[in-house]
Amino acid sequence: MKKINNTKATGNLPAALPYMIALAACCIAMSAIELIFTPTYFVKAAIKLALFVIIPISLIVARKETSMLRFFKPNRKTLLPMLAFGVLMYAFIIGAYFLLGKYFDLSGITSSLDEIGVTKNNFIFVALYIAVCNSFLEEFIFRGFGFIGLTDKVGEKWACIFSAICFALYHITMMIGWYSIWLTALIIFALFVGGVILNLFDRKCRTIYPAWIVHIFANLAINTIGMILFGIF
Repeated sequence: MKKINNTKATGNLPAALPYMIALAACCIAMSAIELIFTPTYFVKAAIKLALFVIIPISLIVARKETSMLRFFKPNRKTLLPMLAFGVLMYAFIIGAYFLLGKYFDLSGITSSLDEIGVTKNNFIFVALYIAVCNSFLEEFIFRGFGFIGLTDKVGEKWACIFSAICFALYHITMMIGWYSIWLTALIIFALFVGGVILNLFDRKCRTIYPAWIVHIFANLAINTIGMILFGIF
């Protein structure tokens, strides 16, 4: 992965602001809905789908900048390398769990999930949705809309930082009650670093698919741990 190039114009902040505000607003809205209404996971997934798709695309169409959607164009050259990296990511996360999991109290995860309607009986279905569909939705808004789409307006460096911050902070509310405050802080930092790394995967080919593949495997690993905690296997 190459160092982020910030040689492109970074002074077009007024043009970028509507998109930055839209991304932040989507994250804040989802956090508020989760904290205030505590919907079931399935209701939350439907709301997230509406917010994360309708708002960004409506803004792009309204401002007649549909060229921003170029990040949907696939690049086949990245497929095999990203699949290999995804497998390594899966192995790393699972290995870290078995190596370090005993040092942390993870008992609150299953009870917190049960409160939003995710149980042992439906967890496999939810896990598959999270791994494939939810990861694509997040790649669309954080890496496509938030990073690739903003790069031409504020430069790769600031687009990368902003999208990674939004990606990390977005996950805070969904982890409330899962871990201790120190472990939560560590995970938020790791999510920020992960957001930067995922941006780097997409920067050369300017599509969301490299990061999406890695995101799928990371989610599969986390969901595998969830299955272990639920006692599914």
